[in-house]
Amino acid sequence: MTTVIRSQTLENLVTIAEQFALPGKVTNVQAFGSGNINDTFLVTVDAQEPHFILQRINTQVFRQPQLIMQNMRTFTEHIYQSLQRQPLNRRWEIPRVLSTQEAQDYCIDTTGNFWRAISFIGNSQSFDTMQSLEQAQEIGYALGMFHNLISDLAPEKLADTLVGFHITPLYLQHYQEVLAGITPKSSPEVNYCLQFVSDRTTFAHILENAKVEGKLPLRLMHGDPKINNVMFDTATQKAVSVIDLDTVKPGLVHYDIGDCLRSGCNPAGEETADWDSIYFDTDLCRGILQGYLAVAKAFLTENDYTYMYDGIRLIAFELGLRFFADYLAGNVYFKVKHPEHNLARAIVQFKLTESIESQEHQIRQIIQDMK
Repeated sequence: MTTVIRSQTLENLVTIAEQFALPGKVTNVQAFGSGNINDTFLVTVDAQEPHFILQRINTQVFRQPQLIMQNMRTFTEHIYQSLQRQPLNRRWEIPRVLSTQEAQDYCIDTTGNFWRAISFIGNSQSFDTMQSLEQAQEIGYALGMFHNLISDLAPEKLADTLVGFHITPLYLQHYQEVLAGITPKSSPEVNYCLQFVSDRTTFAHILENAKVEGKLPLRLMHGDPKINNVMFDTATQKAVSVIDLDTVKPGLVHYDIGDCLRSGCNPAGEETADWDSIYFDTDLCRGILQGYLAVAKAFLTENDYTYMYDGIRLIAFELGLRFFADYLAGNVYFKVKHPEHNLARAIVQFKLTESIESQEHQIRQIIQDMK
């Protein structure tokens, strides 16, 4: 989406873009992408690298943007060094943090807005839905490569910028607190969701318990590996980068694996109104896991495989739980198009969870076959 920026704002944006220490003159700034958290702009400069990304970070969501930039600098430098030491036999890029004229990772404008610049991954595109089995393998490869390149970076080197993010028991606790304070209006949809969550309250703790028991190690995770955060080379159609790195933090890679499969193996999409059409596509699941494990085998343990199915099932349940809790709370977190929107979104994720549960044996077999 390219929106027309008023000339006054354009002047401001050019002034902000010029704060970053890059060769060449800024010739254009335009709105870019469809992200719903940060404001993103594509900056054009008359230089060898003609573009970079300028972003205003949403400090309502990210309360400590300096820590996000510190994290990003730490792990992107780590990945860059790894790739210098052991180059891959294919194109792979990581967005780089660009410094200001004062050698800072960000600048703050006169009204207190927080801005950062990152390198642009050229000749690439992303997709909202899975186009083919080959693409599924590439999505898996991208997440596996990302995990692999940060697997030897100590999690404690990064700050936890979103405390509680992707910790299912905390979402369950929030849901129970919301529920305790209201009387939900009765409808078949609401009753279905209430029962669905009630039947799975003990299951919500499965990964966190395994972490406490020392069965699953704390590692670094992406935090939001939806398929549209994987960039594809426009010529070769091979994955070349994983973007949207603000949520990288210490956690369990199982939440990432689950989220990638949840978003990638639901052909009906997250906003469908036809709930009977929702199913978890095990062929796409096999494709993603094939690509993922081809690179991730290097660092995974036996227990990682044991809990992989649970991660896939849990993350769909977790997102449904978050949507339903937000619906009950009066739609305070997720943007909605109508009052029942979050309820409908919750049902999509719960139907997807049901489909995953009904194919448990098959999914576990796919994981077993890949080891």
